[in-house]
Amino acid sequence: MISSKINPHRKAHHSALFNVAIAQQIRGLHEKMPQYRNTPLLSLQNLADHLGLKHIYVKNEADRLSLGAFKVLGSAYALARLLSEKLAIPLADFDFEQIARDHAQSMVFITATAGNHGRGVAWIAREMKQNAVILMPKGSSQASVDKILALGAKCHVSDLNYDDTVRLAQQLAERYQWVLVQDTAWETYQEIPTWISQGYMTMADEAIQQLLYMDLALPSHVMLQAGVGAMAGGVLGYLLDRLENTASAPLTVMLTEPQQAACLLHSAQQPQAIPVAITGALESIMAGLACGEVNPVTWPVLRDGTSIFTAVSDQLTLRGMDLYAHPIAGDPIISSGPSGAVTLGLLDYICRAKDNAAMQLKQDFGLNQDSVVLLFNTEAAL
Repeated sequence: MISSKINPHRKAHHSALFNVAIAQQIRGLHEKMPQYRNTPLLSLQNLADHLGLKHIYVKNEADRLSLGAFKVLGSAYALARLLSEKLAIPLADFDFEQIARDHAQSMVFITATAGNHGRGVAWIAREMKQNAVILMPKGSSQASVDKILALGAKCHVSDLNYDDTVRLAQQLAERYQWVLVQDTAWETYQEIPTWISQGYMTMADEAIQQLLYMDLALPSHVMLQAGVGAMAGGVLGYLLDRLENTASAPLTVMLTEPQQAACLLHSAQQPQAIPVAITGALESIMAGLACGEVNPVTWPVLRDGTSIFTAVSDQLTLRGMDLYAHPIAGDPIISSGPSGAVTLGLLDYICRAKDNAAMQLKQDFGLNQDSVVLLFNTEAAL
């Protein structure tokens, strides 16, 4: 059900790419987006009491711009950067509606996706009247394809797994002179993935601002889900910069991914924390996390800032989905898909289960009656 590793590589880390100053600049750009608003920060206080914790807070991205996921934050920032450079418009002066009015169809963007990233690219491309081509890996549902097509993009399902579909998107971009907008990176492709991960910091900046505005306790523990680590790295970099100097104790961070695609856990287990790839089908109901290759842009943040790496079975994310959909009386109902619910399922297992693995993990993670846990529900139920 679960594998875990206390991170032997953890150390103080300040990122020049992922920090509060950059996050707040990017959030200023996001606030210019059509229909932009903060997503809610919700409290599961009754569940926290039941699990013996002080507080559980959930940043609920199920409500993000009617798209049901956070991914549009990264694609919007990346596409804005690309268009501002092509059109020689200073980013500070960038206006989404003006681009749509005066510079329609200036660019063609292509990406590979398990679903939510592609929808984000398709949506922001549509809002700015640009062109988007979305590739999806084998096994992608027709419902996911239809959601992307409804946003005006072209969408094709390959007969390849996710990582190989990314390579196909790269080949097509080179062949047709399109712009690849991928949320993972490799040695020769890092600038755009960096922008995408930086865009994800907005939801963390919103969450901390909401806690402060409501005079609520800042988190002592954060649980993040990961595929290649693009979201987790961006959010963790921000949180380390924002909280490490204000908290009474170091922020404790747990990272989790599917057992079948645990590239981050396996990388952390290497003596020098050298990233390793997981190959094969990578099958999991956590489709957005079923990735086998580590994002090198965010890996330094995850390597240095994570307290415990974990990999879990689909059973735990099903438990998380059920807890969100059928909460303890008095807690809010939250719509969550498999990739969004895994951290809640894992938290419930750690606090409730009586087997040796759960009790050891609870001790290693340092959960007790004073713990304030922050979760990110990254997607709505399908």
